[in-house]
Amino acid sequence: MPTMGMLESRFADIIWSHEPLASRELVKMAEKELKWKPTTSYTVLKRLCERGIFRLQDKTVTSLISREAFYGMKSEEFVEETFHGSLPAFITAFGTRKKLSDEEVEELKKLIDGLRR
Repeated sequence: MPTMGMLESRFADIIWSHEPLASRELVKMAEKELKWKPTTSYTVLKRLCERGIFRLQDKTVTSLISREAFYGMKSEEFVEETFHGSLPAFITAFGTRKKLSDEEVEELKKLIDGLRR
């Protein structure tokens, strides 16, 4: 499973929000939004491409893994490692720290109904 640190995630979000994206435009955006120098952007882009998350081809950056798929895999990995794969245990732990609104509870119910096999 590919990984990303916090700053890499912010950089990746720029790509996901604007892809396909010319690499020079990505560098300009990262300079403006992250205050990065071009060398930093190209280094991080190379690293994320090597991890199989993005591709740089003909000076154009595209994703190999969508934002939703990437964070879905990260969420699964977290629940697996922290709660032995038990989604109910995760929700119980989450619910003891943060109370859900009625709208959130209804949204979760709809999601659960949609996941039934």
